[in-house]
Amino acid sequence: MDQSAFASVLITGASSGIGAALAAACARPGAVLHLCGRNAARLEDVAVTCRARGAIVHARVLDVADREAMADWIGGVGYLDLVVANAGISAGTGNGRPESDAQARAIFDVNLHGVLNTALPALAVIQAQPEGVDGWRGRIAVVSSVAAFVPAPGAPAYCASKAAADAWTVATAAIARRHGVLMTSICPGYVRTAMTVRNRFPMPGLMTAERAAGIILRGLMRGKRRIIFPWWMGLAARLVGLLPLAITTRLLNTVPGKDSA
Repeated sequence: MDQSAFASVLITGASSGIGAALAAACARPGAVLHLCGRNAARLEDVAVTCRARGAIVHARVLDVADREAMADWIGGVGYLDLVVANAGISAGTGNGRPESDAQARAIFDVNLHGVLNTALPALAVIQAQPEGVDGWRGRIAVVSSVAAFVPAPGAPAYCASKAAADAWTVATAAIARRHGVLMTSICPGYVRTAMTVRNRFPMPGLMTAERAAGIILRGLMRGKRRIIFPWWMGLAARLVGLLPLAITTRLLNTVPGKDSA
């Protein structure tokens, strides 16, 4: 697929998983990648891979929960074709007890506040840019999850944070389009990453991060407001969410919870 539309790309959570795969997929001669993550060693490995493919890479060790640091970083990188708010963490109630205060707040800090700390300054930057040849000023993608559509007792904070991120992105996208910015909510199913390797339950539709990155980039090129994959998992999640709450809860209670943090 031609990635020429994305000459300058910023990705959070780029040190592993989907973020690393997206960075590698966008890396080519002439591309400029702005990557951040919390693990310096893994982030540098990704940067080395992308530079070997001809890209110019600027890597920063950052925590997306740090609002001021994120605003300073994004506001100083210059022109941006694509921003991907990808950083996320997961944990659940696999120990059979309710989530701790610390776990729930940490998940929201990264999965929701981290999204806002990325997307809001990116909106300000991109809205001020001139239009590209395609008529758009730039794109912002937020990585949510199929879990956004089901209130699973096994991962309450994770599902809720992803639901909030998805709803905010889809709602804001309608306004952003008027200002030349395409916004997309990305809702993957199970992807083989460090986040899912700890899951002790069947993961239907499990795919590699590289395959997920390809699906995401194709959807972004088409200007989709929401990218859900695999489609059948998204459909199943939506249908489960439409069931009466008593039935939904009984059904989801049979699914083992994610390990607690």
